[in-house]
Amino acid sequence: MAEGRVAVIDIGSNSIRLVAYQDGGRAPLPLFNEKVMCGLGRGLAATGLLDPEGVRLALDNLVRFRGLVDAMGIGTVHVLATAAVRDAANGADFARAVQERAHFTIRIISGEEEARLSAWGVLSGIPEADGLVGDLGGGSLELVDIRGGGAGDHATLPLGPLRLADLSGGDLRETRRIVRAELARLPWIRNLRDREFYAVGGSWRSLARVMMDRLDYPLHVIHHYSVNTHDALRLLEAMIRLPRDKVRRLPAVSRRRADSLPLAALTLFEVLRQAPPSRLVFSANGLREGCLYDQLPPSERRSDPLEMALAAIAGGGRFQFSVEQLKQFLKPVLEDFSAQALRLTRAACQLSDIAWVEHPDYRARHAYERALHLPVTGIDHPGRGFLALALCARYGGPLEGPEVAVARRVAGDELSRQAVRVGLGLRLAFTLSGGATSVLTDSALVVEPDTLRLSIGSSGVMLAGDALDRRVDALAKTMDRQGQVMVVERAPSAPPAIPAEPLSGT
Repeated sequence: MAEGRVAVIDIGSNSIRLVAYQDGGRAPLPLFNEKVMCGLGRGLAATGLLDPEGVRLALDNLVRFRGLVDAMGIGTVHVLATAAVRDAANGADFARAVQERAHFTIRIISGEEEARLSAWGVLSGIPEADGLVGDLGGGSLELVDIRGGGAGDHATLPLGPLRLADLSGGDLRETRRIVRAELARLPWIRNLRDREFYAVGGSWRSLARVMMDRLDYPLHVIHHYSVNTHDALRLLEAMIRLPRDKVRRLPAVSRRRADSLPLAALTLFEVLRQAPPSRLVFSANGLREGCLYDQLPPSERRSDPLEMALAAIAGGGRFQFSVEQLKQFLKPVLEDFSAQALRLTRAACQLSDIAWVEHPDYRARHAYERALHLPVTGIDHPGRGFLALALCARYGGPLEGPEVAVARRVAGDELSRQAVRVGLGLRLAFTLSGGATSVLTDSALVVEPDTLRLSIGSSGVMLAGDALDRRVDALAKTMDRQGQVMVVERAPSAPPAIPAEPLSGT
């Protein structure tokens, strides 16, 4: 892993992008992200050369990127060039010009390596991913079969929107023929049936925004947004047929993406039609994140990206409280939780002091909104809903109504119920301990057929009071029990430690 800040520059057929990260570890947090649409690959199919105006724009902006990474004190910069530079007769000349003017050494990657890094990128953010990765750039489409944490069959096809526009002259019927002919060369993609399809790339992210808008989906976070295949095919078909002037008026689509969007929609439609997946999943992670993941030792790749990211985000809390002590205190009320819910419970414990710097009247709202929109991977949308509800409850916020409607919708009934229990349990734990979680070792929750009892040791008798009674009653209500607080000479022994949970679908 690179020490300190790192950056990745992706020189694609349509755009160049600089992303700077806090570090190159398992869950790199982006600090800066800038994209410039250059169109290096425009006209490549006809001329065999990079677009002259695109070259000028790219060189000017790469010089600017050099100034930015130097100003940010970034020592490690990975510069990757994909299909356009790889395929153009003057690609090597462009790479030399970049070296001379911007002092970046470009790594021109093969189609095979591009596919592998795209797969790594998806796996870095969705460790349990099983299905087909499709990374659509301006010049090419990379397809990779992933399962068991690794990559299998893969291919690079000349199906990027810029390339397709050159080959078909913009005619959709001819475009469909070209796409079907290319996909027919890959019988193994039929293995996708009833697995998931992971869509990567800027054009497909634009399609995700359109789908969110058309389906009135409330959480506008691209990573791990999923759509059932039936709805995806219906919406894609509508996008393919939409007149160009109406595409340009779509609120979710940038002007620069509008012209290529029907071609991107057609390509995705044809891939999904080959062997309908169980669902379409959009990944914010791709080539750039795969480049960083590729640098990690296998032991670090196996770590949980959500846990690692939240450890960094929550590092500014008031206390160095113990997540394990919080989990141990809550364990008796988690007996009916799945591995997925237990993993999310740990995440909620990590974030349980996240809003301490906010005004008390706004802590619940701040924690709720932040959990929904955290810039992390390793979590799906139901998981975000769980965290948002749990933290809202932890800070005494509303548990029903319009204020939490988004979280409840994306989490679903079962996860919502469990999230409220976790949040009220955390609220009790912080009332009891004040954030000094070592106090919890002298206390224990005991679940009985009709009662949830909080037993606190005699040394903690000063902690008892009306506030504690109310917290216990609220938690007990989520389990259809009566709450009780009992001071004993010594609290019952804590239950055995909860084993580490395996990675799950959140």
